Amino acid sequence: MTTLLTNFVPTAPRYAIEQARSLEWLALAHAESEAVMNALDGAERERFAVRIRKALDRVACAPSKIRRRGHSVADIEAARFDDGLLYDLRRHPRGRGAFARTRLFTSVVDEYFATTYEAEPVPPDDLVHVTCTGYVSPNGAQKLVSRRGWGASTRVTTAYHMGCYAALPALRIAAGFVATGSQRVDIAHTELCSLHLDPGDHSLEQLVVQSLFADGLIRYCAVPDQGTRGLRILALHERILPSSAGAMTWWPTDGSMRMSLARDVPDRIASGVRGFVIELLAKAGRDVSHLRRCVLAVHPGGPKIIDRVRDALELDEDQVAASRAVLFDHGNMSSATLPHIWARVLDDPGVPAGTLVPTMAFGPGLTVTGGLLEKR
Repeated sequence: MTTLLTNFVPTAPRYAIEQARSLEWLALAHAESEAVMNALDGAERERFAVRIRKALDRVACAPSKIRRRGHSVADIEAARFDDGLLYDLRRHPRGRGAFARTRLFTSVVDEYFATTYEAEPVPPDDLVHVTCTGYVSPNGAQKLVSRRGWGASTRVTTAYHMGCYAALPALRIAAGFVATGSQRVDIAHTELCSLHLDPGDHSLEQLVVQSLFADGLIRYCAVPDQGTRGLRILALHERILPSSAGAMTWWPTDGSMRMSLARDVPDRIASGVRGFVIELLAKAGRDVSHLRRCVLAVHPGGPKIIDRVRDALELDEDQVAASRAVLFDHGNMSSATLPHIWARVLDDPGVPAGTLVPTMAFGPGLTVTGGLLEKR
């Protein structure tokens, strides 16, 4: 029994900020944090803000690559740092601690599940909750099932802390459930990256991370393929690149969760991606010639990731247009990004039925995951 992905339902985060304004706010937040931690006077704080703004101009993801990013923290964009849910920096120069961030994660995710399933009369057989940006038990999916009285018919499975590539392991989980009898598996992503800023860390690496990630909320269904509209799963593949464990990390800390990202990650990915995709195609009985007619869904860890994968696979720019458009419209939403790309491809009348959609994402490990989908 093959599995079909269908019924994509994205939900916009509560707030959104234009990327140009986001970079200005980050410079002010870092300067405020530094002023509080090191007792800077007004002039010194202004000079530090200029220094951070210049660094952001050099290393951050520019407004030409990301137009806006969604977020869930009202503090962001407001340049008042003497109050707020998380970033009242005059009292907490690195932002509030893990408990406050978890409390906000819980509130947003509980509301999301209640709202997105409000008009849903029929429970799924399985509900897979995917996130790497907050953990609490019972989680929002379990509370939904309990509140709606679905506990006798819906199993809840959590797929946590894998990072940006988690959508593909979630497909493996869902396909396994379908193969063993489930008629409908819902997958829901709740990635709230805006909860994990640390304005007290002024490293260039963190300026890159803070200018790139955004919040993403989306759910969709995996069902037995009966020839209806959707994306059919033809093959799934995964491997961990050798000698790369430190290239990307995602650690809970005393305050927030912290990502590290080596500068050579795009090069590491590019060096192995062609062989990986050939293996993925072979799992479905296809060869590399099929790449000439495909639409690629590549997780946009950043603009350079799209560029390197495109070049390594010898693709045209229009074959990666959906991935680039989702990055531009939303930013990097961690594991929620690929489902947004899938939804865009499925809704695009310019992509005909029968088109292959090779899918790739990357995360700590350094893990490369892939799936071969076909538009139906």
